[in-house]
Amino acid sequence: MKHVKISDLTVGNDLPLTIIAGPCQLESADHAQMIAGKMKEACDAAGAQYVFKASYDKANRTSLSGVRGLGIDAGLKVLSDIRNSMGIPVLTDVHTESQCALAAEAVDVLQIPAFLCRQTDMLLAAGETGKAVNVKKGQFLAPWEMGNIVDKIESTGNTNILLTERGTSFGYNTLVADMRGLPQMAKTGYPVVMDATHSVQQPGGKGGSSGGQREFAPVMARAAVSLGVGAVFIETHQDPDNAPSDGPNMIYLDQMPQLIDTLMRFDALAKANPIQI
Repeated sequence: MKHVKISDLTVGNDLPLTIIAGPCQLESADHAQMIAGKMKEACDAAGAQYVFKASYDKANRTSLSGVRGLGIDAGLKVLSDIRNSMGIPVLTDVHTESQCALAAEAVDVLQIPAFLCRQTDMLLAAGETGKAVNVKKGQFLAPWEMGNIVDKIESTGNTNILLTERGTSFGYNTLVADMRGLPQMAKTGYPVVMDATHSVQQPGGKGGSSGGQREFAPVMARAAVSLGVGAVFIETHQDPDNAPSDGPNMIYLDQMPQLIDTLMRFDALAKANPIQI
């Protein structure tokens, strides 16, 4: 069982749950700090470890008109300020090899988007930074294929790796989450993350943007945590219906404290009685 260091946190499938949460994309410094503060308060109250997440650029929007975010320079400054002033570890997506070293100066975890998870040069560039690397399993991959991705990152000497389940393509504009994939990915030894909100996304479901079924995101989170995972990834917003991206599958910010408290109760039971497969 491998453990991953993220700043002063340690993440593992056999350790207390870590919550990775924040808005889909950065909107402003004040907005990011507001969400980070409320999430930290909720996680502290429930005894959960917390990592803030947000994207400085949503490079894979459905349509050309999709709002993409603050951009790398302004976005990384916002993320760095949250990390330094609030003492919260920070995660963000990278989209090209050249972004990895830049982002690594500002954040604690580099995230490889699902569509890029097999891009060897991306994985190597992220691994070579020495930062923790969270790889989202592509919607087109079987869970046992993630071992090949692990091999690529490990070749850089970096063993701070997280593997995230975010659903598998199931027909047009639909995803399905196969919970068998969580213990299958855990066989790599690395911490497994359940992306509860993107797994209920309906990719391109609105034609020019993605739809989603946010009411099922807590269901996905509870199901995954009951199996025993290292972390849960959840996007949240105070007004999801008016968020610039992924609103249909984001959870309302004021609902997060109760959900986190519930997840920690499931987590304690799961860690006390681990599944053997």
